Amino acid sequence: MNKRRMTVLLPLLATALALGACSPKYNWRESSDDGAHFVVLLPGKPARVTRTVDLDGPKAEMSMTAAEIDGTTFAVGTAELADSAAAARALDAMAAALLNNIGGKAREGAALPGKTGEFSRTLDLDAQGTVRGRPLRLVARLAAKGRRVYQVLILGDAKAVTDENIETFFGSFKPT
Repeated sequence: MNKRRMTVLLPLLATALALGACSPKYNWRESSDDGAHFVVLLPGKPARVTRTVDLDGPKAEMSMTAAEIDGTTFAVGTAELADSAAAARALDAMAAALLNNIGGKAREGAALPGKTGEFSRTLDLDAQGTVRGRPLRLVARLAAKGRRVYQVLILGDAKAVTDENIETFFGSFKPT
């Protein structure tokens, strides 16, 4: 092959390889729960489930909307409690349960992106833990607005929970 032809083909080949390597693993799309209590960007097609949870006393039906990419879960849960005081208190129970699930401890002073002004109370968590020998990172915002509580979280391998994913996910979350 002559030198001139190589000069043209090498950049084309490099570009083709780069584009192939950039196939979107994270296909961010706007999602909400069935009751439209929030809007958020999720990195894949969401699944939804509702189950009864114990929030350290009051039991509530929590609806979860989540997407999983390569073992990393992006999820938003929401539930309505009897009153705003119960909702604010429930955040501590939610935090304890999440940390207990991964045997983790939250780093002090975690501050996640996104607006929090419309909530009556928020708790931001950034924790390391282990489940079945697998080290995990949990990043979560727990928030109360009126009688409603929100659990916004990413859980996965520490390398997959990137600053870019945290910014996109938490920055996009809006309660309605």
